[in-house]
Amino acid sequence: MVLLYFDLAGIDPPIDRWVEDDRRVQTARPADKAAQRNAVRAELEAAFAAVRNIGRLRLSVSNAGLSDYDPGYQEFTIGALSPGSQFDYKALSHGVTVQFVNGETAQHWSVPTAQAELVRDRTARGGTQLDVQLRIAGVQPGAGGGTILTSIQSYELRAPDGSTLVRAKVPQGG
Repeated sequence: MVLLYFDLAGIDPPIDRWVEDDRRVQTARPADKAAQRNAVRAELEAAFAAVRNIGRLRLSVSNAGLSDYDPGYQEFTIGALSPGSQFDYKALSHGVTVQFVNGETAQHWSVPTAQAELVRDRTARGGTQLDVQLRIAGVQPGAGGGTILTSIQSYELRAPDGSTLVRAKVPQGG
């Protein structure tokens, strides 16, 4: 995610510093340092090249944070999709956060009252799992890293036993 952020933001990553900070370079014998630097540099450059032109992400969440059923609105709320949700990644001395620009819309799962009890029974043990398809919408720079802004395109919510509760497409704003 850190390398993806640098690519999306159009910032050259500090590969020279990362090479020197790499444990393999720091602990190499003096006679092997140059070769180790070249190997680490090649790895980092290949990884950076691999993230170019990525426009979509898939995020898996082990606990979706499914709320109690709200009979007034006839819906559950999926906490992991809320506007305040963020997913933090740290690598190479940088932090990157993934956030949703359409969490307000995506977090609501409408379920008729007659089916709500079945959902509650299937999720009583907690631990609903979530797979989310995201479209990258932009980036926001930040100190020591930044934020990758994404739009939730669709998601699949699974009960603790792995069975699918819902596959949903999220309406996209105009």
